Amino acid sequence: MTQQVLVTGGTQGIGRAIAEAFAETGYQVLATGIEADLPTEASAETTLHFAHLDVQQPEQIRSLVTQLDRLDVLVNCAGTILRDGQEFTLDGFEQVLDVNLTGTMRMCTACFPLLEQQQGCVLNIASMLSYFGSGHSPAYSSSKGAIVQLTRSLAIAWASKQVRVNALAPGWIETNLTKPLHENPERHQQILQRTPLGRWGQPQDVASAAVFLCSAGADFITGTVLPVDGGYAIA
Repeated sequence: MTQQVLVTGGTQGIGRAIAEAFAETGYQVLATGIEADLPTEASAETTLHFAHLDVQQPEQIRSLVTQLDRLDVLVNCAGTILRDGQEFTLDGFEQVLDVNLTGTMRMCTACFPLLEQQQGCVLNIASMLSYFGSGHSPAYSSSKGAIVQLTRSLAIAWASKQVRVNALAPGWIETNLTKPLHENPERHQQILQRTPLGRWGQPQDVASAAVFLCSAGADFITGTVLPVDGGYAIA
């Protein structure tokens, strides 16, 4: 039977690339997002489908998960960042943590019974800011640091059920989220100079790693956080 994948935040950027990579590999993929106008499938035969889901809304999560008859892989890619000092306000700080961290936990706990049935796996999305502080985005960096510990904790908790839990830590990936930095000549050059491979990453770079960590080839890997950063962390 075809394996089923659920990708939150899977309608654009890194999440969309991950969803497409799983579909191209032969998985049935449900990608979710909060856009008013979700993408539509290219054809009736596609293995990639879309649904609305706000990970801040437990009832929406329950409604979606109860419609699934099987789940082999959960990818938690839904996330947000606030700019212009908004993360220094309490409301902004709490909003980012609720989406990036608590939203991930909501999805993990809601999907665990289905994942346990298939001895499936969870893939969380951390960040290079899981390791580096950010003077501009304290909530985002805090949430991504916590994702690392959540990943390790759930990996320990669920290992006896044969449910693996890993994470990816993307570096500087060219998406709408990083567009302000990519289009800033000074920051763009600083990032290139710090990155040993000498380029920005593309969403497909992250997607390839995601498919591997959720494949049978990674069956003995759990609780790991894999950087996909062109060597940025070691420079």
